Amino acid sequence: MKIEHVAIWTDNLERLKEYYMKYFGAVPGDKYHNSSNGFSSYFLVFGTGARLEIMFMADIPSNLNDTVYRQHKGIIHLAFAADSIAEVEKKAAELQEDGFPILKGPRLTGDGYYEFETLDPDSNRIEVTFRTLEF
Repeated sequence: MKIEHVAIWTDNLERLKEYYMKYFGAVPGDKYHNSSNGFSSYFLVFGTGARLEIMFMADIPSNLNDTVYRQHKGIIHLAFAADSIAEVEKKAAELQEDGFPILKGPRLTGDGYYEFETLDPDSNRIEVTFRTLEF
């Protein structure tokens, strides 16, 4: 089996869509809208075929967890694989220059990755990694 897609609720579909298109090469499908319940979504497809569904519905409550300084049980981040250490560093610099925080890194981890952590416009935690060791 493989993961079919991961979904994220957002208050701003267009902003989140543009972020993943600009920084991670996502290609959006057509916007879906269900007028009976106010649900809207996009499926974003990445170069490997992985998909992210971003969704909006007015009555979804905000996440009250502190996603910047604390972590909580459940899905905590999305990780994007880079092709090199240089690509990790370039992406960190690009995001930082555009005003996105770099929470940790770029750094070499004990489990064989070179990575950094950042936040998307909705404060979802993102990792950009390069696997330096084979397991």
